[in-house]
Amino acid sequence: MSKKVINTPNAPQAIGTYSQAIKVYDTIYLSGQIPLVPETMEVAEGDIAAHIRQVFENLKAVAQAADGDLSDIVKLNVYLTDLTNFPIVNEIMAEYFQQPYPARAAVGVAALPKGVGVEMDGVMILNTVPYN
Repeated sequence: MSKKVINTPNAPQAIGTYSQAIKVYDTIYLSGQIPLVPETMEVAEGDIAAHIRQVFENLKAVAQAADGDLSDIVKLNVYLTDLTNFPIVNEIMAEYFQQPYPARAAVGVAALPKGVGVEMDGVMILNTVPYN
């Protein structure tokens, strides 16, 4: 199997036993990102909207390190400690993605690392060939 670790200083470094992403052939598995600022490894200042934007910026940085971008994400998982924030995720996601949007799941969870309110992970596919 062709497996490659994806790592970039432009996204938070792993705070556990995992990689920022793993590439297997043309598929990239993006690890969960929380709203950490890469330079400080501290939770971003601001409200949940600022945190959601930071998570998308972190995902974007890892996607770019894998020679892709957010438009290559085919599956996005969103974890929220408060599902009433889901409309804010939709609003901000529209700033980062265009149709066709990735498949997505949104899950309410009791807690997330560092006490944050949002985490996202996903799957990217590179070099896709259109088909009918």
